[in-house]
Amino acid sequence: MRIAVYPGSFDPMTNGHVDLVRRGCHIFDRVLVAVLCNTEKSPLFTVEERVGMVQSVFRRESRVQVKAFSGLLINFLKTEKTNIVLRGLRVVSDFEYEFQMALMNRRLDPDVETVFLTPKEELSYLSSRLVKEVHRLGGDVSGLVPPLVYRSLRKKLPNGLPKS
Repeated sequence: MRIAVYPGSFDPMTNGHVDLVRRGCHIFDRVLVAVLCNTEKSPLFTVEERVGMVQSVFRRESRVQVKAFSGLLINFLKTEKTNIVLRGLRVVSDFEYEFQMALMNRRLDPDVETVFLTPKEELSYLSSRLVKEVHRLGGDVSGLVPPLVYRSLRKKLPNGLPKS
């Protein structure tokens, strides 16, 4: 069974992420969305909220699994008994960072392989950071994230203003 791990913060999950997971399912037997718990960042959503949202988005897709993880990705890969990392490349600036990460993962474990997918053209500019920024400023991001994620964003940041 070929299992690909798609790691990220998913704060929040965008339609670009959804596109990559679904297309990853056409290549791999299973895609494991690995939601990063990074204590050095201040995410908008807790890791539990992010895992719950991703699980809800893919609730009808049996080949998608969602788990939280922290620490080195290669340790998580070993725990999950796979060596495949799935990553997205949106723009040229992503390439340098993703290439460095892929080389470091391979340095730490020579068996690790990273597979890069590009998103649909209409989603190539999309990032979680951009979605949060536009939403905070009152812009409409309803078509950029799954409906459940949009509702969660509106609860967390109603009318584009931080919830107090």
